[in-house]
Amino acid sequence: MWGEIVALGVPRLSPAARIRALEEAITVVRALSGGGDLVTFDGEFYQVTELAPASAPTPPIWVGSLGPKALAVTGRHADGWIPGHLADWRSTTVTESRPIVNEAAASVGRDPIDVDTIYNVSGRITRDPLPETRDDEGRWIGGGVTQWVEELIFAVLEHGAAAFIYLVPPGDGISDVTLNLWAHEVVPAIRQAIAER
Repeated sequence: MWGEIVALGVPRLSPAARIRALEEAITVVRALSGGGDLVTFDGEFYQVTELAPASAPTPPIWVGSLGPKALAVTGRHADGWIPGHLADWRSTTVTESRPIVNEAAASVGRDPIDVDTIYNVSGRITRDPLPETRDDEGRWIGGGVTQWVEELIFAVLEHGAAAFIYLVPPGDGISDVTLNLWAHEVVPAIRQAIAER
């Protein structure tokens, strides 16, 4: 989305510079939260001089990352990782990427479990079950309420999913039916099932 980013006045960065800027940005955000002493930071991309940090605690920092260097920054600094391209708990992307996050976290003395995995999920939500919930490439395409609940409970219990962000499938608008099924049936059923275990 660099066209949109540049339109906001941000200079275009090389891929390597983007990773360095991300790491600096997280460092600055953490320094400027939670009260404390004035902050001076003279980085490659960001500079602040004697800026008073906000008294509010640092909000959780979730990073959507894919490449090994970005995954390592995520492990070293972020509170949560969002796998890119709607990769889910059954994907090779997650299987191959999560160990990089974990190793980077451990390398700086963090417990890898402190870096949550948050999944973007997309697909049809129907009242009745669908004959198939995944496409030929193994990607989740949706299903009935019960199928969603079973799959997301599996993601939480077997793959440590900490949260889900429902995205409307590309080209679709969110209908009241979809919104109600997600908010009033899928989510509460998952919460209840997890609480009962």
